[in-house]
Amino acid sequence: MDAKQLRGYLEFYRDLGFTTLYKRAPGNAHGPQESTEPRPSATGSAVAQSAVLPGILAGPDVMLPSLAPENDTLERIREDIGDCKRCRLHTGRQKIVFGTGDPEAKLVFVGEGPGADEDTQGVPFVGRAGQLLTQMIENTASREGIPLVRKDVYICNVVKCRPPENRTPEPDEMEICGQFLFRQLMVIRPKAICVLGSTAVRALLGRKEGVTRMRGNWYKWRDIPVMVTYHPSYLLRPYNQNAKREAWEDMKKVLHFVYD
Repeated sequence: MDAKQLRGYLEFYRDLGFTTLYKRAPGNAHGPQESTEPRPSATGSAVAQSAVLPGILAGPDVMLPSLAPENDTLERIREDIGDCKRCRLHTGRQKIVFGTGDPEAKLVFVGEGPGADEDTQGVPFVGRAGQLLTQMIENTASREGIPLVRKDVYICNVVKCRPPENRTPEPDEMEICGQFLFRQLMVIRPKAICVLGSTAVRALLGRKEGVTRMRGNWYKWRDIPVMVTYHPSYLLRPYNQNAKREAWEDMKKVLHFVYD
């Protein structure tokens, strides 16, 4: 870890209210017992929990930093973000896009990052892709007899500021912003998470397989079932009709799991 990375981590802990950090010497038999909880590694990743439900696959190391203050709330997380300038993404943004929906939602959708419309309004998934996501949620719920509308779920992204030209977020940007996504998920503690696209898959599950291979399957993030499916922006492309049908099936599966 170089000096820049170390400084970033120290600033991260300071922002959370920590003033002292301790490092236990290796092999110290007289010190406190090691915690069995996943903890951050040198790259800020934590070990994914093993699967406990049939058909759920466990992922390897995840990228989200495994740290949150006690008695955390969404309001406190937003306050801690402040006028964030922790990474380069702040230079081109108009608004920080935190998240929207029911703070006690049973289902959370996690996307990649804000686009132009989201950057203007400060709300995730309000552009064309967001309108498609809303249709997928509400139309599928209606057809399946589930009383559910968009405001009943929670929607957020891996990064809270729009990447330039809608490029894919860089790993350090994902990790810096990932601390806040981790805290959001830990506060809400939904019954399931639906990750939209490969960037969200890497952030939560630490996997690099294509979404086409992973979609429709259950995985695990800190004991919370995770469904992988396509990002709505991918479904807007005219040649992805098969993917669109598969995404609707994924939506049906996750809605029945959460609300039946």
